[in-house]
Amino acid sequence: MLELKNISFSVDDEKGQKTILSDVSLEVEKNEFVVVTGPNGSGKSTLAKLIAGIEKPVGGSIFFDGEDITGLDITSRARLGIAYAFQQPVRFKGIKVIDLLRLAAQSKITVAQACDYLAKVGLCARDYVNREVNASLSGGELKRIEIATVLARPSKLMVFDEPEAGIDLWSFKNLIETFEKMRDKGRSIIIISHQERILNIADRIIVIADGKVSNQGAAQEILPKLLGTTAAVKMCAKVD
Repeated sequence: MLELKNISFSVDDEKGQKTILSDVSLEVEKNEFVVVTGPNGSGKSTLAKLIAGIEKPVGGSIFFDGEDITGLDITSRARLGIAYAFQQPVRFKGIKVIDLLRLAAQSKITVAQACDYLAKVGLCARDYVNREVNASLSGGELKRIEIATVLARPSKLMVFDEPEAGIDLWSFKNLIETFEKMRDKGRSIIIISHQERILNIADRIIVIADGKVSNQGAAQEILPKLLGTTAAVKMCAKVD
């Protein structure tokens, strides 16, 4: 389904050119649940943005369903079936939650259907379905609404960048169940996360360190190695 071949990415800073990712190659199969983890600053979020089309690599190629999508932008990739949830959700002044869900679903979904998506991310639907997506919503509420829009979108591959950020414990447990159900429906999922409970339900874990793939394999093989390190204990800290 998704294949990254020798992907590199760098940016210019005050010291010159800084390499964020170097020669990264990986694959995600249909109906596979992959979690990308690693230390802060290792390039995980950049990797997600490259897959979504927000950033463009300086080297290498990206293929989706056999098609070279390296040069395509985020809109074109969305049309092909790649959905992305930002780490910091965007606020949309003047638009209601139900309208945002309808835009994501690309159809005039009913209020009942909109409420179902909101319930899946732990929101009381009747309190949110007609609210405006603006500054009156907290960061955690916006995060959950954005995840609901990804669920509503007709997509083949969903990319979530730290979906647990700002979400309470009950909603987080609800989200894990939702992720498992999405995989059962044939969608592929990539999640950027440090959370042990998300790592634990992955089919495969990819570890990024210093801009490179340092390890990858089945979750039952990789997770024990991560939990045996001091860094992993910090990475897998409990949700607040």
